[in-house]
Amino acid sequence: MTSLIKHIVVMVVLVAALFSCDQNPSLQTYFVDNQERPNFLSVDVPVSMLKIDETKLTDEQKEAYHSVQKLNMLAYKKDSINIKDYNAELAKIKIILDDQKYEELMRGGNSTDGKFTVKYLGPDDNIDEFIVFGSLNDMGFAVVRILGDDMDPNKIIKLSSLLEKSNIDNSQLNQFMEFLK
Repeated sequence: MTSLIKHIVVMVVLVAALFSCDQNPSLQTYFVDNQERPNFLSVDVPVSMLKIDETKLTDEQKEAYHSVQKLNMLAYKKDSINIKDYNAELAKIKIILDDQKYEELMRGGNSTDGKFTVKYLGPDDNIDEFIVFGSLNDMGFAVVRILGDDMDPNKIIKLSSLLEKSNIDNSQLNQFMEFLK
């Protein structure tokens, strides 16, 4: 009798474990699944590539700079042959980003040229991931994950002005932009 009870308990635990797993696709899984597929380009950019002179940063800017670890970029190039696949991939990424765990920070663009959305994951003052998603109607779409620990949107915005002045190694970024042309 105790053997039967043990088997029932084990079965209940296994069934509960299976149903408690998140069945929704994740952005990370989408990146991994598509990084080597045709029409996709994947680029990982470490923060060290930004080559920012930390001696010229304020304490707040240093804190923001050190909170960012890397950027993951994934793009899908649209052409006249792959419109059906493009629309399918675009629908997949939109479903993932419509998950309630992603909070919207801003959106923009228009239906003629294209649209973009900035979302984040984590509490408002301790963000672990920013997601920038953009689609250009004639070129394709791109998703950029800005990964870090305890990122503060206000500090990141202040840091962004420095990025315009930094000596960025453009080799990987140029590869990404050329792919979309």
